[in-house]
Amino acid sequence: MFKKMLRAFGIGGPTVDTVLSEPHVYPGSTLSGEVRIAAGDGEVDIERVTLRFEARSELERGDEQHDATVEFLHAIVAENFRVEANEHKVIPFAIPVPWETPLNVVDGQQLPGVQLGVRTELAVAKSVDKGDLDGLFVAPLPSQSRVLDAFGALGFQFKSTDLEIAQLAGIEQQLPMFQEIEFYAPHQYEGRINEVELTFVADAEGLHVVLEADRRGGLFRSGEDAFGRFHRTHAEAEQVDWVAELTRWLDEVAQRGGLFGGGHEHGHHEHHEEQRGGPGWGGVAAGAALGVGAGIVGGMVVGEVMDEAGDFFEGDED
Repeated sequence: MFKKMLRAFGIGGPTVDTVLSEPHVYPGSTLSGEVRIAAGDGEVDIERVTLRFEARSELERGDEQHDATVEFLHAIVAENFRVEANEHKVIPFAIPVPWETPLNVVDGQQLPGVQLGVRTELAVAKSVDKGDLDGLFVAPLPSQSRVLDAFGALGFQFKSTDLEIAQLAGIEQQLPMFQEIEFYAPHQYEGRINEVELTFVADAEGLHVVLEADRRGGLFRSGEDAFGRFHRTHAEAEQVDWVAELTRWLDEVAQRGGLFGGGHEHGHHEHHEEQRGGPGWGGVAAGAALGVGAGIVGGMVVGEVMDEAGDFFEGDED
């Protein structure tokens, strides 16, 4: 009876630990690993083991913004089984990473603003133990990297990234959210374009690149944002001269003013070799994280970024 009472308080009951084979993944890749369950000093009937993909970020919903955690995928990896007293059970798993998963690592550097993790839940006797939370690090696809490199080459400075709970008009999404990566515009557009937001929506076939130019605080009236869209297969996106594409779009936005916008869809243009020069994405992200130049992210430095990530992986297990 005493042991049963202790197990009711989580003492001597089952424990769960998830070990990821490789926590660094890409959209569309596979996350594999093992869930390791120890029964403790008594047998236990497990109803199900669930892995939940979570993101913590500043979330936008309409005009409201707040820090929150959102689940964007869950997978039941085992259900309805018994683990005998003192038995250790290992459950292997392989889960496809959603193509639309937010990015939080670029060129080996963690982006401030979005933390990703996989939480393990153990359901026993109609109660749920949140279990552990393991960090997940998602780097861009080669097609996405080409676009980010072009932003760096053009002189954009990383500002921040967040998630928006919404659906983009005219684009099929599998997740209830999308990521916005915000940049300060290059100095040559000063007074005409203040910031540019970049969103990727990928699937197995290709990549949507969605742009929004924010001209608030410049010479234009408040709210006169302009939009641009590109769609390429992944193979095409790796060959496109994104510096030329982005320059063409930026020049159109700057010249046409408030008349340009409304989610314009760019057609396919001739492919060119990518222009070289500029700091590249590594310099853009490093400048932001270290507070160098125009890309300083709200005074946040590397130590604070890592503290924020640590709070996510340690403090959410209450």
